[in-house]
Amino acid sequence: MTATHTTNPAHDFVDREPAHQITWVDPVTGAQGYLVVHTLVGGIATGGTRMRAGCTISEVGDLARGMATKTAAFGLPVGGAKGGVDFDPKDPRAFGVLTRFFTAMRPWLDGRWVTAEDLGVTQQLIDDVFAEVGLSQSFHAAISRSPQPEATLARVQAGLEVMTDGYPLGDVIGGYGVAEACLGAADGFGWATRDTTITIQGVGTMGGGAAWYLHEAGARVTAVADARGTLFDPAGLDVPALLDLRDEYGEIDRSQVPAHVQQLPRDAIVGIEADIFVPAAVSYAIREDNVDQVVARVVVEAANAATTWGAEDTLTERGIVVVPDFIANAGAAAWAWWLLQGQVGCDPRDSFDRLSAEMRAKVAVLAERWTCDRIPMRQSGFALASSNLRALEGAQIVIP
Repeated sequence: MTATHTTNPAHDFVDREPAHQITWVDPVTGAQGYLVVHTLVGGIATGGTRMRAGCTISEVGDLARGMATKTAAFGLPVGGAKGGVDFDPKDPRAFGVLTRFFTAMRPWLDGRWVTAEDLGVTQQLIDDVFAEVGLSQSFHAAISRSPQPEATLARVQAGLEVMTDGYPLGDVIGGYGVAEACLGAADGFGWATRDTTITIQGVGTMGGGAAWYLHEAGARVTAVADARGTLFDPAGLDVPALLDLRDEYGEIDRSQVPAHVQQLPRDAIVGIEADIFVPAAVSYAIREDNVDQVVARVVVEAANAATTWGAEDTLTERGIVVVPDFIANAGAAAWAWWLLQGQVGCDPRDSFDRLSAEMRAKVAVLAERWTCDRIPMRQSGFALASSNLRALEGAQIVIP
C-alpha cells in the first residue's frame, strides 16, 4: 500500500490537489483499490465506496473532488473523499475483496472517513463488510466523536430504519433530491411541471427514486434506460409499474413491458428529445464523442461526474444548461449529515421538506445567474462551494 500527502492551501478550492491519496493492492486477487481524500474539515471526510472493473485512481480523485464540492456547497461541516476498487462487483470474490480493502483502510474508517454505498456497492453490502471487520456502522468515524456514542448510534439507527413509500428513507432521499433539482430547474425556467418532459439514464437507487418522485409530482417521464436498453413512450411511462419489474441489478424485466412501449438500444436515451435529461447511471455518460447527440434543454447530473468538462463546455456553447452533480445529487449526503447532527429525525416529511427547500433554493439561484448573465451553473456552484469551504475550514465537528 502506497500513500502520498500533498497540501497547497493557497490554491483555490477547485484547483487544489487532494490532501491524501492511497493505492492498495489486494494480496489475494491483485485487484487495486484507492482512497482519495480531497479535503478534511474538522479532521474528517465523507464519501462512498464504489466497485467496478476498470475503476482508476483518476476516476476516484474526480469523485472525491466532487464530494468535497458537494459537502461545501450544502454547508456541511465535513470534507470530501471517495473510495474505489477495480473489481467486478458481480464476481463471487467481491465480498472478500471489499472486506480486505476496508481492513486496510481501517485507520481512516476508525476516525476520519465516513463511507457509504456507491456504484456496484449497496449499503447492505457496506454494512455486512463493516460487521465483518468489527465496525458497528458505516458512520462509525463520525459517531465515535460524539460524547455519547451509544446514544448517537441508537438515534442514527432509528433514522436509518424509517420507511417511506415502502422503502427505507435513506434509499430514496437521494433520488428525491434529484427530482427536486429537476423541478427546481423547471420552476427556474418557467416551465409548468405537467408540461415538463424528462428522460432518465439508470433506474437504480438514484435514477429509480428520481423517476418515482417526478412521476408523483406530475412530470412526464418519457424514457428510462438500464443496462438492457431504453424504454420510450412519448405519452409518458407508467413509472411505478416499470420500477416494480426491476431485478436485483436494477434491470427491468422486458418480458412484462407493455407492447406500446418502444424498446430501443441502451445508448439511445442520450438523443431522445426532452426538457430535462438525467444521467443517473455511470460517470462520463456524456462525453466528447456523444455530446452532439444530446438534445435536452437541461442536463441534471444524478450520477457523479456524469459529464466530462469538455462535453459540458460544448453543451454550454449550445445553450444547454447542466445542473452539476455536486448540487443535484447531494440529497443523500446532506440528509445523512443532518441525521448525524440531530437536525432531522424519524419523521420523513421533515427530511423531505428540508431537502426540497434547500435544493430548490440553490437551483433557483443558479438558474437566475444563467438566465441573467449566462454564468454556467457549475461555475456558480463552485463559487458557492468555495465560499462555504473557506468558512468551514478550521471548524469543529459537533456530533450530539
